Amino acid sequence: MPAASPYAARLGGIPVVRREAQVAGGTTAYWVYGPDADGAPTILAVHGFRGEHHGLEPVIAFLPGVRVISPDLPGFGETAPLPGRQHDLDLYAEWLREFARTVAPGAFVLGHSFGSIISSAAVAGGLRTPRLILINPIGAPALEGPKGLLTRLAVLYYTLGARLPEKIGTALLRHPLIVRVMSIAMAKTRDPALRRFIHAQHDAYFSRFADRDVLHDAFVASVSHDVRAFAGDIDAPTLLVAAQRDDITPIEAERRLARMFPDAELVEIADVGHLIHYETPAEAAGAIRRFLRLPVAPAR
Repeated sequence: MPAASPYAARLGGIPVVRREAQVAGGTTAYWVYGPDADGAPTILAVHGFRGEHHGLEPVIAFLPGVRVISPDLPGFGETAPLPGRQHDLDLYAEWLREFARTVAPGAFVLGHSFGSIISSAAVAGGLRTPRLILINPIGAPALEGPKGLLTRLAVLYYTLGARLPEKIGTALLRHPLIVRVMSIAMAKTRDPALRRFIHAQHDAYFSRFADRDVLHDAFVASVSHDVRAFAGDIDAPTLLVAAQRDDITPIEAERRLARMFPDAELVEIADVGHLIHYETPAEAAGAIRRFLRLPVAPAR
């Protein structure tokens, strides 16, 4: 029996429709949450590494009245890889700029984790947005974080997955035991029901990558870049929603990152790590509403 979502009641009150768009030579699947009207405030949401659009739904649940456009990145979820292309950061930034022009021109841009790198690269490279939102931004090299040893083990894991015979390598990358170890390592909450929900989400969606090649490309991009490289070139007011117990980017590095932007605000959330979107989505959504000057969400 699937673990119950603590956000199901809120999310159930928000309409959602699946759509597709031709972008960068491929077909991108995306979902529109909330009012599907041009007058509604619109956020273009970019998920993180190994994720897909479902991951940001808990935050969306606390943003009623906001139109959220949430695509699956090329090679993940229901979006196929872009044919004949290496899925590096340049490609993802190019794809996001074109997707925004095609589907969500003028939208606020939100990126989580690896999505924070993609969003920052795209905005620094010319994507126009009135405001940028980064949740769990990658603000320092992953190999230098507080769990740098675990990141080095991850490098070995993804390298093996890419080099072993295809069937064996893909099975290793999708192995449910390894997915569960990753999930346990990232979750900080002590709430048993919430932990079950987090693990169920990772079980269901963490292995929805198209193939091992695109997964390896995206992993290399995620550990070879961070937001610092783009911060100084981003003119849009930027909100950083950071976790005080993030094992990937320590809070001290997030504070330094915030000072690198011409115009940035940092909101710190206590007692949570790299899973703000699962563990503290109400706090994240509240920070987003204040930053975008949106009315307070009605209580449920």
